[in-house]
Amino acid sequence: MPVPAILFPADPLNPRRPDPHFAWEARLLRELGGEHHLVDHDALLAGLAEQAVRLVPQDGGPLWYRGWMLPSARYTGFADALAARGCALLTSPAGYAAAHELPGWYDVFEGATPPSTWIPTAAAVVPGPEELAAAAARLGGSGPAIVKDYVKSRKHEWHEACYVPELADLASVGRVVARFVELQGEFLAGGVVLRRYEEFERLAGGSGGGSDDSSGEGAESSRDGGSGEGAESSRDGGSGEGADGRSGRGSGRAVEARVWWLDGEPVLVGPHPDAPHHAVEPDLTDVRPLVRMLGCRFVTTDLASRADGSGWRVVEVGDGQVSDLPRGIDATGLLASLIAA
Repeated sequence: MPVPAILFPADPLNPRRPDPHFAWEARLLRELGGEHHLVDHDALLAGLAEQAVRLVPQDGGPLWYRGWMLPSARYTGFADALAARGCALLTSPAGYAAAHELPGWYDVFEGATPPSTWIPTAAAVVPGPEELAAAAARLGGSGPAIVKDYVKSRKHEWHEACYVPELADLASVGRVVARFVELQGEFLAGGVVLRRYEEFERLAGGSGGGSDDSSGEGAESSRDGGSGEGAESSRDGGSGEGADGRSGRGSGRAVEARVWWLDGEPVLVGPHPDAPHHAVEPDLTDVRPLVRMLGCRFVTTDLASRADGSGWRVVEVGDGQVSDLPRGIDATGLLASLIAA
């Protein structure tokens, strides 16, 4: 079977070189004997998939993508354009959507992740009061929660567009949701999500916790107007998930780990990109069977330690192709596994 190559976004200023954010991965891949090709991410976002993949060789065989986040519909166009050139992405469009968007993975991880509910909506359309009241009721109708879309939150606008102190205060829920939708604008992915706020253990210098979206990006890293790095690589506004908490219940980032899985096995366990120098040793006993049940080949899970010491929670799941690596981490084993898959 042909050895998979890896696709990286091209540098917008020099299309013959990898985007600077991913250049170190491309160098490491070459040192491992792997091959990479370049794609035009801006063209992919614009729906010009055939133009975006013009530098990928014909009949190039199996491919992984390592780059900025793509909306699921654009990923489908990406896969179709590559197939027309005789190439095949090893993560299918269905697999990408399942790991990339919360509704795709939530049912598998329910019970291991903060309780969540969602309202599908078009970009810039705010759900009505009755829809929000029903969503709040599905979470028990009281207590704190987080607002996000299927992929990202607005963590840097914590009190304004992310954190809801009390679900029973429907006017407050409506204000936060409306502001979130306004700020996400055309980049709102899928719909509005409400997630239960949970308290997580913090790094030294802080106390208390932080919940799902209360930190920097979880599964996806941001370049175009984003608000920090996280699990998935995004260039289109907003932030992804994380767990450092910004509710005033303490300071300091949550104890959080990012685990990279290939075919159901962890191939890299490290810190969250927001705290790249913090050593973590999460217990994967309960997570491993869930990752296998999800059935996606290449995924990441962000895990946070509960403040009460009762174990680890899944903060976020992400597609591994668009998940950001902590700076300074040794990715040799990860890249070697991808080109050996």
